[in-house]
Amino acid sequence: QVQLVESGGGLVQNGGSLRLSCAASGRTFSSSAMGWFRQAPGKERAFVAAISWGSERTYYADSVKGRFTISRDKAKNTVYLEMNSLKPEDTAVYYCAFRPLGVRTNPRDYDYWGQGTQVSVSS
Repeated sequence: QVQLVESGGGLVQNGGSLRLSCAASGRTFSSSAMGWFRQAPGKERAFVAAISWGSERTYYADSVKGRFTISRDKAKNTVYLEMNSLKPEDTAVYYCAFRPLGVRTNPRDYDYWGQGTQVSVSS
């Protein structure tokens, strides 16, 4: 069993920055992966970024490449999402998720989810 707790959301102006954190409790494995997804009102949950826990290999949606950075702190069992140059279209509830084996970009492939944190970007 893995529990995930996100923090760091908030309201920011167009062009601003935020850093989200996701603390995981329970067993993590070198083969596991953690991802960030987001869901805007009326839209499906969408992939943002993911990281392989063991190799630290990272993956990004095209819409956030060059602006967002995912990283992890093994000692703290925490994953971060550094978001820069935020745009109004980045407004959504952001969720972190965990799966025990391999990175995937489909949210249906993830087994554990955090409660979500709201990110709002004003124009």
